[in-house]
Amino acid sequence: MSERKVLNKYYPPDFDPAKIPRMKLEKNRQYTVRLMAPFNMRCATCGEYIYKGKKFNARKEDVEGDTYLGIRIYRFYIKCTRCLQEISFKTDPKNTDYEIEAGATRNFMALKLAEEQAKKEEDEEKEDDATNPMKLLEKRTQQSKQELELLESLEELKDLNKRQQQVNYDQMLEKYNPIPEQMRTLKEQEEHDEKLVQAMLRKRKMGGKVVEEETIEIEESNLEPAPKVAKSVSLVDESKPPVNLEEKRQKFGIKLKSKPKETETKTDNSASSSCSKPPLPSGLSLLGEYSASSEDDDES
Repeated sequence: MSERKVLNKYYPPDFDPAKIPRMKLEKNRQYTVRLMAPFNMRCATCGEYIYKGKKFNARKEDVEGDTYLGIRIYRFYIKCTRCLQEISFKTDPKNTDYEIEAGATRNFMALKLAEEQAKKEEDEEKEDDATNPMKLLEKRTQQSKQELELLESLEELKDLNKRQQQVNYDQMLEKYNPIPEQMRTLKEQEEHDEKLVQAMLRKRKMGGKVVEEETIEIEESNLEPAPKVAKSVSLVDESKPPVNLEEKRQKFGIKLKSKPKETETKTDNSASSSCSKPPLPSGLSLLGEYSASSEDDDES
């Protein structure tokens, strides 16, 4: 199919483009274009809302006798989607926007209104500065005051940076951080305990005598002197001579019979019983008797 497509046309050598007549077109011809609604609007006939961005097949034409700084202004015609009422709007190159002309009303746009108000205030301020010299002087003094405040704040920041450079953060942390001190004290205490334990082990290895002597010395040193006991007062008169019991018995006629000693008899009886009893057999003698009896049984 590509060979049937015409890419070039043949122009004969006697071709003269001036002989070709021009098409006669209207002076302000309208063209059909596809566009979107540039803003939210409401139809003036039926009250239908048309949102921004809705697509239309619009007719475009040039606005006769209206330009802005040599920029051509265009007009567009669309139809309402409900009642088919014609709505027209045109471009506004001065404000880079569109301006409604007929058939509808533009909805309120707070952002656009705020921008317009800010721009209006800025223009008025510029006019006042140009016409009122006192106001211009006040503005300059205010600017100079702000510059001085900024310089002071910069100097303060520089001083703070210098102080921070002089401060040693490691020393400050060591000074105000209690954890390393606690660790150090715990370590010293552990070392002291280890030394005490090693000393006790050495003393034990040297021998128990030394330990006993030391403990005895400590006990003797710790002992307090015993309090002196007062002498007991005897109720019996020591000046009188002691009374003899035998003399008293002779006076009253009392005689005592002496009993025979039982200890001697008991010792004699125990000795005789030990001699009469046979000696108990030992474990080796029992084993010998058992082996002899087993041999006799085998022979028989």
